[in-house]
Amino acid sequence: MSAGAVAAIDLGATSGRVIVGHAGPGILEATTVARFPNEPVQVSDGLHWDILALYGAAVKGLREAFRSEPGIASIGVDAWAVDYGLLRGGRLLGDPFHYRDARTALGVQSVHERMPHPELFARNGLQFLPFNTLYQLAAEPVELLGFADTALLIPDLVAFWLTGSARAEETNASTTGLLRGGAWDDELAAALGIPLGILPPLIAPGETLGALLPEVAAAVGAAPGKRVTTVGSHDTASAVVAVPMQADAAAYISCGTWGLVGVEVERPALTPQALAANFTNEGGVEGRVRLLHNVMGLWVLSEAVRTWERHGHPIDLPTLLDSAEEVTAEVPVFDVNDPRFLPPGDMPARIDEWCAEHGLAPPRTRAEYARSIVESLAQAFAEASVEAGRIGGVDVRTIHIVGGGALNELLCQRTADRAGLPVLAGPVEATALGNVLVQARAAGFVSGSLEALRDLVARTHAPRRYDPKR
Repeated sequence: MSAGAVAAIDLGATSGRVIVGHAGPGILEATTVARFPNEPVQVSDGLHWDILALYGAAVKGLREAFRSEPGIASIGVDAWAVDYGLLRGGRLLGDPFHYRDARTALGVQSVHERMPHPELFARNGLQFLPFNTLYQLAAEPVELLGFADTALLIPDLVAFWLTGSARAEETNASTTGLLRGGAWDDELAAALGIPLGILPPLIAPGETLGALLPEVAAAVGAAPGKRVTTVGSHDTASAVVAVPMQADAAAYISCGTWGLVGVEVERPALTPQALAANFTNEGGVEGRVRLLHNVMGLWVLSEAVRTWERHGHPIDLPTLLDSAEEVTAEVPVFDVNDPRFLPPGDMPARIDEWCAEHGLAPPRTRAEYARSIVESLAQAFAEASVEAGRIGGVDVRTIHIVGGGALNELLCQRTADRAGLPVLAGPVEATALGNVLVQARAAGFVSGSLEALRDLVARTHAPRRYDPKR
């Protein structure tokens, strides 16, 4: 067995990247060769993703990847969940809506009139989130759904444009609310008025989706027949592959725009406790179940920074966090999962509003706002980690934080403090590494179970430890 190279397209809610990964016995490396913004567009009918610009940037990134490493064996695509494009005859019918668009409220009402959330949970095991795919589809005009012949989630859409093969990768399909027992829930789709024919065949991570279309291969400088391999196309599914969990009973937090907090279990938890705590059961690589809770994540901090910058106050984030660490005044701990923090907008004003409603003094300075946000996230992370272990029957003794949040030292330390558990931070590039590992195993560059892949991550990307302080 020898090392080899693969390319990962990793699309996040605020930016996208193309990564060249090298993997083999004792080797796991990821080099970003292209990075590009992912900026939604507000038009008269709502908030949309600029998916064509995103795909064009990904193709340019692949060109750079093959220029730097001609021996790339395969390509894998991961992205965020729930959003989709509608197609007819292979043609996109419009830019996909953004999950933060307000139209989803109409879908929630329509779906729950036919089937309330407890009944849905018994079928699909998902927590209530107003932007889940089934709510979005229910908000679509009936005429448009009837005209479309295919619905593809974002990573599946990008992979379709690369290969011409329309499939639904299982980990991302599990976030739609339309999957039951590993298959499309035709009965539920019919009850909600969702045409059965638009749901494409399912495909598991690690399978060959198809070869690059000739015109795509020529555009990126790849040899004819270069394959596209399915990975955990939900970015959190890829990130969890690269959480260096070993013998310890652990919870994980994949922290970026969102904070996905949970444990890995063998079977879905469909208990009253899971329903009451609003936990979700999503598919993972190797058929594992990601029992987790969505926490609003660093979105609240990044939107606060954008608000200050719009008002003429340039912010250097490391300096802001250093100032937040020096704050000694008591700051409010607010509910970061309050729906008011979901849409784009003035986060400091919303924090003030929340504090006023709960009889708390709001922060006074930008450093205090930042500290309040970090403390509130840490509290939500700590509570969700413990709750995930309780619901999933996991004796959580360690919390792993991966993704961009692993760089936030204050957040990592305060999560450890509030949970009373050690936090192991890193790798930052967990999503890309998980994408790379699934491809590398399919190509024969590495072998073994998910635990063996995680052992490779632990040996090549040692996490930083934060012990709880009194």
